[in-house]
Amino acid sequence: MILEADVDGRPVGVGNLVLDPSQTAKVSVTVRNNTTTVQRVKTVRISGTALALTFFSYDTTVPFDVPAKSSETRSFPLEPTDLGSQAIGLLPVTVEVIDVQRESIASVETTGDVKGSLWSVYGAFGLGVLVLTGLSWAGALIALARRRLPPNRWQRAMRFLPAGIGTGLVAVISLSVLRLVAPSPTAEIPFIVGAAAAAFVLGYLTPHPGERRDPSDVDTVRIQR
Repeated sequence: MILEADVDGRPVGVGNLVLDPSQTAKVSVTVRNNTTTVQRVKTVRISGTALALTFFSYDTTVPFDVPAKSSETRSFPLEPTDLGSQAIGLLPVTVEVIDVQRESIASVETTGDVKGSLWSVYGAFGLGVLVLTGLSWAGALIALARRRLPPNRWQRAMRFLPAGIGTGLVAVISLSVLRLVAPSPTAEIPFIVGAAAAAFVLGYLTPHPGERRDPSDVDTVRIQR
């Protein structure tokens, strides 16, 4: 099964797919059946995901049959009026056809440019991660300043690890919202793993909380006149 799709005349998979909640989009799908049996399509789904989470999904019922060794094309309008409250920025988008058993039989992926709001679900998710990351860094650095970190180096490293992971997530989401890089495994893993590793090493290299020189151990130097 091969799926070809276009939105407002632009093929899905060529460039970014612009999704504007204020405009009605014309979606056209062509399903090519290379099997020897009839394929029954029930729904066309357009969804956007990031960090393994689905932030929007539109199911349109378009029932049709695709005979063996042939193709069928269907078109329909898409009105994503609530999309602005669900996502913003660059997101991986999947267009897929679902059969009567509610299983995906063909799909095509692209990068979507969602003209949403910063206060959408995705934007609020990013702000929440930013706040939690800031609190995590603040807690770790305050503990360092007050010499309350664990005496074990590995435990100190683990104390900084969540802050590093959060920093990586913030970087991935920020690049997505700013429409610079869409969140995908090839983009997510280097940022998250790199930031986590840097924070882990930083925690490992922090001084032992007991390394404080006692005033009684300070050598007294007598100055001769």
